[in-house]
Amino acid sequence: MSVLSLRYAHAFAAVAASAHLDAVAAQQQLGDFSGTFAGSHDLREVLMNPSIANEQKLKVLDAIAGRIGMFPQVRNFIAVIMDHQRLDELNEILEEYHVLADEQSNMAEAEITSARPLNDQDRAELEAQVAKLAGGRVRATYLQDATLLGGAVVRLGSTVYDGSIRGQLQQLKQKLVNA
Repeated sequence: MSVLSLRYAHAFAAVAASAHLDAVAAQQQLGDFSGTFAGSHDLREVLMNPSIANEQKLKVLDAIAGRIGMFPQVRNFIAVIMDHQRLDELNEILEEYHVLADEQSNMAEAEITSARPLNDQDRAELEAQVAKLAGGRVRATYLQDATLLGGAVVRLGSTVYDGSIRGQLQQLKQKLVNA
């Protein structure tokens, strides 16, 4: 990650906080624009072409902003990036902003691996327990690993909580070997 990307991300985070923008909605709007930009060769050609007047580029951006329903601050942020010819760094800037927004909203990433698929109620209960461990809200991704036999393994940042039967059996084996 470049220092410039981090600076742009911090600048937008400050604007979003001062305007009391919904961080999730702002991230979604930025992601929608980024997806549209990445998926359209013609759009990239227009917005990154130095021979096209900035006013024309802004008209194109305004049309997209209207369709997506962008906050004015999101639109202006993209306009600044475009004006400073940093659209090729947009994804890097957005990655940095997502990290900052998660920190500001006390959101943690959790990876939950279970032996079997979990129903919605089990997921909600598990996420509530993980949120207590994290001291805030949690965005969980789920994986499946039949070798766990039962229970779950939760990775929260660099910390792993092993509540699996396989993990309990390994602990029991270690105690028996050391006894």
